[in-house]
Amino acid sequence: MKPVSLVLILILGFASWAVAGNIYGSITEGGKAIAQGVKLEVACGANKYGAETDANGAFKLFAKDQGKCMLKVTYQGQSPSFEINSFEGSVQYDLVLEKQGGQYVLKRK
Repeated sequence: MKPVSLVLILILGFASWAVAGNIYGSITEGGKAIAQGVKLEVACGANKYGAETDANGAFKLFAKDQGKCMLKVTYQGQSPSFEINSFEGSVQYDLVLEKQGGQYVLKRK
């Protein structure tokens, strides 16, 4: 393959990451970080993006879509969700899990 073609393919391949929205933040419950490995899903229309929390309850993912999305956390057999916005740049969501009437609810800190 010609070097020019290879460079063009690499540029086009990484161009999608350039417009991807970086969504990051943390999730706490009762003032403490939730456990490592809690699954998150961000749904933007038909597209879904997944991530897991780290040891500090933090998460980070890239969503190629922009606009309104739903962030869903799978926690202790429940799946509370929270509406977020994805932008071309980065956006931070620090969230709190609260139990209301036996059901978990996600709120912004």
